[in-house]
Amino acid sequence: MSDKVFHVLFLSQRNSARSMMAEAILNRIGHPHFVAYSAGVDPAGDIEPETRELFEAMGYPAGELHPKHYRDFSAVDAQNLDFVFTLSDTAAGESLPEWPGLPVSAHWASSDPVKATGEPWERKQAFSRAMAELDRRLKIFINLPLSSLDRLSIQSHVDEIGQSKSE
Repeated sequence: MSDKVFHVLFLSQRNSARSMMAEAILNRIGHPHFVAYSAGVDPAGDIEPETRELFEAMGYPAGELHPKHYRDFSAVDAQNLDFVFTLSDTAAGESLPEWPGLPVSAHWASSDPVKATGEPWERKQAFSRAMAELDRRLKIFINLPLSSLDRLSIQSHVDEIGQSKSE
């Protein structure tokens, strides 16, 4: 892998679960070659309690994480991005800005664990499943030979990752 650091933004509706999970996972498994951020279309006031609980159980730092609006990443002085991944159909359907750096983008549809119903253990299971699916996808992503692929090939690979589902 080259010395280039890739900047990746994950978008979801509320930036309180899935996109936060993706940010935390990539910042752990992709360091130092990837720096991840997350944002929402309509950000929540805080991270979902189940997300925070999952982070604590898995040893992910959650103290600094808070929901942000995607506009924070589209300003003229914002960090250039290499990749933007939407995780919710709502975020994918938004008319999003032209991002600094003209990143490769893809939609990685992911079930929203916040919408899970049932007993508390069933909700926790939904959050764990979402985290596991993102972890699997991101492990595939970080192992792509990005420095040796052209933009079209990279686009094809990230689209393919987004279409894969956990079994």
